[in-house]
Amino acid sequence: MTPDVWNSRDMKQGPELSFDDDGRPVLITRAAQPYEEQHRERVRKYLKIMSWRVPALLGAALAYGIWHNGLISLAILIASIPLPWIAVLVANDRPPRKAEEPRRYQDKGRIPLFPTAERPALQARVRPTSQPNATEWQHDVP
Repeated sequence: MTPDVWNSRDMKQGPELSFDDDGRPVLITRAAQPYEEQHRERVRKYLKIMSWRVPALLGAALAYGIWHNGLISLAILIASIPLPWIAVLVANDRPPRKAEEPRRYQDKGRIPLFPTAERPALQARVRPTSQPNATEWQHDVP
């Protein structure tokens, strides 16, 4: 027997209370995609981009074999050089930010490009006052 607190069928239902028509709670979190899923997606993107590298190298060899023109092969090779760099940049990119996701940065004050220490205004020099029994200590000093 379950307590009445856990019985959601007796609860008031409606869209404002985040329950569906069957009384089951509706997902209300806006949690991000789990890290494992993000990682798998990024690895897939990386492999898709890098999968063009081997065909490009084979295409350069095939182009040289067909046309005996080194410039065409060189152009294909040069086009394939930035592929690893692009693949890493794309794979390390975070998922796109949703439009309704709030921006979290709050500016506490601008930090100047070249920060300098504060320069206090010139103040009058305060001379220390002598102690009332200063004459007693003068005899102790050799």
